[in-house]
This record gives sequence, structure tokens and C-alpha cells, in this order.
Amino acid sequence: MKTMKAVVFKGKGRVAVEEVAKPKPAHGEAVIRITATTICGTDVHIIRGEYPVAPGLVLGHEPVGVIEELGGGLEGLYTVGQRVIVGAITPCGQCFYCLNGSHSQCGGALGGWRFGNTINGAWAEYLLVPDARANLAPIPTGLTDQDVMLCPDIFSTGLAGAESGQIRVGDSVAVFAQGPIGLCATVGARLKGASLIIGIDSMGERLEVARRFGANVTLNTQDGDPLPEIKRLTDGRGVDVAIEALGRQETFEQALRAVRPGGTLSSLGVYSGKLVAPYDALYAGIGDQKIVTTLCPGGKERMRRLMAMIENRRVDLTPLLTHDFALDDIEEALDLFANQRDGVLKVALYPNAVHSRRLLEAAGVGAIDDQC
Repeated sequence: MKTMKAVVFKGKGRVAVEEVAKPKPAHGEAVIRITATTICGTDVHIIRGEYPVAPGLVLGHEPVGVIEELGGGLEGLYTVGQRVIVGAITPCGQCFYCLNGSHSQCGGALGGWRFGNTINGAWAEYLLVPDARANLAPIPTGLTDQDVMLCPDIFSTGLAGAESGQIRVGDSVAVFAQGPIGLCATVGARLKGASLIIGIDSMGERLEVARRFGANVTLNTQDGDPLPEIKRLTDGRGVDVAIEALGRQETFEQALRAVRPGGTLSSLGVYSGKLVAPYDALYAGIGDQKIVTTLCPGGKERMRRLMAMIENRRVDLTPLLTHDFALDDIEEALDLFANQRDGVLKVALYPNAVHSRRLLEAAGVGAIDDQC
């Protein structure tokens, strides 16, 4: 087979399922057969024209699959037929940025994010993986595609929000927006030892999930400004760490106002347009606050660590997989996800027929482990 089915970006507001050339690996590269992937909020930004990507590119950056073909130099490291995931970020491991620990910025600003950004992505039957030695992460025996599907991006990004915020045991944390990344940031805050985790969103269903994932207080913005209650819960100070997980001016500003003097705003949002930090929220610029940004950590060691958390029942993210679609139904899937209908959190995409989740439900998957 020399061609494959893929979802191609056709320009602002348009995608199409097309037959494109099947990739062939060069030295150090691998081709995986995609068994499952997902839709991300960043994909929506791209399709809406809010983040520039060249028309003609295959979108998607959260791959789960099976090694189909290996290029030279990978002998003895991997085998054809091996189940793997690949991070949304694929660092080379050798450039200035990688060797200085900034793997997500491999080669320059945002350079580690290649799939669906600068090279063809995972919304396809097959995917070419660059720098495979640094990026192919074998799936532990006993874990399903659904178990690990959120590791390439959502889990890694959300957890990184807590890590970049340097949450300490006993800290108070507010997570603004409880979409999939915000929910993973809530999990991350709990894993890092926060004593008070405040989940903020405008959707009651998502706040219910936030409580299951570790938030011990939830605030619905439809009930009013959450800042007075955040201040009340923190003896008037504000939280030690606020995590902004939506990428909008209003949530960025709310998160900044919620942080105490000397606290940290950890930003995970993808922003479009001008972003403003009001001087009073910054205490005129001398409040000893920190603003940190994070692009999803990638690479095979990051993926191994995340899957180890799942394998050892520290985290179960399968409740976030609320809808299944075949790749052929991408427009319907995007419409549902982008408009947040029907309680959608994450949409799983399968290259062919829709995969049934009945086996997962029969196995009792769906409750986060008490140790998470």
C-alpha cells in the first residue's frame, strides 16, 4: 500500500479526509500504524485560523500505535509490531535547547512541536516519527490504548502546569478552566501535594469531574466572580499557585488577580492576539510574583514516566474519554468537541470503524484511584 487515509488541513475552517502518500522512514526514523488518537483544543485553534499552520498538512499530535517500519540505526532498540506512544513534542535530544533542558523548544521557539504543526500529524492511518530513538515509548503490557491515549499531550501538559508552578506540599492552588488540560492540572496539583485545590469553570458537569480528580472546592463562574471566595478561602492572601488552562485574556487576568504576592501564575493556555497584564494585578510590577509558561514536555522518558503512573494505578484518565469517532467522521467529531456539546471532554479518533468502549465499561474503568 503506497497511500493512506488522512485528515488534511485545507485552510481556515476546513479539513478533508483524503488519500495521501504513506510515509517511508529514513535513517533514525520510524513509521507507526495509528491505532488511536484524539482531538486537542490546539487543533481547534488551528482550524479556526488562530494559530498559523500551512494548508495541506495532516493534523493531530497525540499518537498511539504499532511500529510498522523502522529506519536504519534503530536495530536492537525496537521491533516491528511493538505497541508504542509518541509524545506530542518530539525533541531531537542533541540541539542547544535539548542539551539545556528545554526539550519542548527543540531547535528554537516551539520547535519540539512538529506533529500537525510543521510535519504531518497523527490524524491518519500511519505516522512518520522523527528522531525515533528519543521519542518511541513502548506501552507496558496490560495497558490499553485508552489507558495511555492522553499521555502524549493532555496529561503531560496538565501535569507540567503543576510542575512549572513548583507546587509544594500544603500549597493552595486554583486551576482556572476544567477542560481536559485543566483537569489534568488538577490531578497534577494533587500529585504534587497541594492541600487546597480550587477548580474554576462555567460548566457544572466539568466541576463534578474536577471533584473526582482532586479539587476539594469548585467554583462556577456562572454564580459570579470567583475571586472573593478564593480570597476568603486563603485568609485574604490569594493562592500560592494559579494555573490558567484556557488561553483567554479574562481567565489569565483572573488567575493573576488570584495569586498572592510572591506567588506563581502557571500559564498553559494557547493565546491568540494581544495579552494584557493589568498593572494593579501585578502590584505595579513589584509584587514578587512569577509568571511561567509551559509547552507540553515530550520525549520517550517523559512518556515512560507518565505511563508508569497509570500502570501503578496512581492515575486513571479514561473518564476523560467521553466520545469515540472514526476518522471518516472528523467533521462531526470536531463540531461536537469545538462546541462542547453532550458533555464532551476528549474525543477518541480511530482510523477505521469506531472502537467500542463496552469492554472498558464492563471492566469497571472510570474511577480515579484513591491514591491519585
